[in-house]
Amino acid sequence: MTITNGHSVPLAPPRVPAARGRLRDVPVSGPKRVLLAAPRGYCAGVDRAVVAVEKALEQYGEPVYVRKQIVHNVHVVSTLEQRGAVFVDDVAEVPRGSHVVFSAHGVSPAVVAGAAERDLHAIDATCPLVTKVHREATRFAKAERTIILIGHAGHEEVEGTMGHAPDRTILVNGPADVAALDVPDPDNLVWLSQTTLSVDETMETVRLLREKYPSIENPPSDDICYATQNRQVAVKKVAPAADLVIVVGSANSSNSVRLVDVALEYGAKDAHRVDYAEEIRQEWLDGVRTVGVTSGASVPEVLVAEVLGQLADAGYGSVEEVVTAHEDLMFSLPRELRTDADGKSTRPLGGRTR
Repeated sequence: MTITNGHSVPLAPPRVPAARGRLRDVPVSGPKRVLLAAPRGYCAGVDRAVVAVEKALEQYGEPVYVRKQIVHNVHVVSTLEQRGAVFVDDVAEVPRGSHVVFSAHGVSPAVVAGAAERDLHAIDATCPLVTKVHREATRFAKAERTIILIGHAGHEEVEGTMGHAPDRTILVNGPADVAALDVPDPDNLVWLSQTTLSVDETMETVRLLREKYPSIENPPSDDICYATQNRQVAVKKVAPAADLVIVVGSANSSNSVRLVDVALEYGAKDAHRVDYAEEIRQEWLDGVRTVGVTSGASVPEVLVAEVLGQLADAGYGSVEEVVTAHEDLMFSLPRELRTDADGKSTRPLGGRTR
């Protein structure tokens, strides 16, 4: 199975972490240090979705089917696969009567209907912040507004959102698309966005849309999620002082990929994305005194810890955390999973460091 976001990312086989000490401690002109961005890693919506799959496996036994990758991280997906989750591209691949989890990125009403036709027991792990955008799209479509959706073509979240208002939505990938945009009713427009975009690029797209269509309306509240914004703000703080920024995250994770772009835009001399610590190359560290480290919103903290371990072996043992916000948001689990094996209610989950 592959997921598109400008990249194809297959499910990963079980992984054995690389041995420590692979990177060499090469002297540079001055002390070495790491600036560790915070917030980083799991957001509340990702945590909720991952726990939903774990709890479904505990409650119903394996296999539990998951439509698409539950979150965009190869380590998380492969770990859940080892525990008994089966990832599929389409609900048509799920045996009738089985349990299926919808990913954090959300689905269209057509997917929900397809699951019902197969008598599947569907568990909706859509991030509540994505659900908010779905509701906005549905409401504006009923009001016969034309929706300009800013987002990446082929991303599951975009496909799900467009599926809630397919006849009223026009997709714009970014600023470069605005000039050629042609809408039937320029005085009846509203814009929405994918939740995991670059804040700066999205605002530039909105600026151009407003220049072209002065009456275009804003969404009722910001669509780009708090975690995406917070992680970008943190990396903006780290980047000016960094010779190198390492972003932990997968290639199909929009918010992880954007963190690399933001780091470079805000002053980092170099920036790279890795899934695992063993992907760090020795030549990236040539002449580097300060390394910035962060991770996307679907990345477990254990992967960041491995990166810090490899960097420590290369002489970057001094770690300073750069904190720009504190996150305490939590989301309740999907209603089907809010009780334990004894029928007792479970606490809300989301936003934990895992």
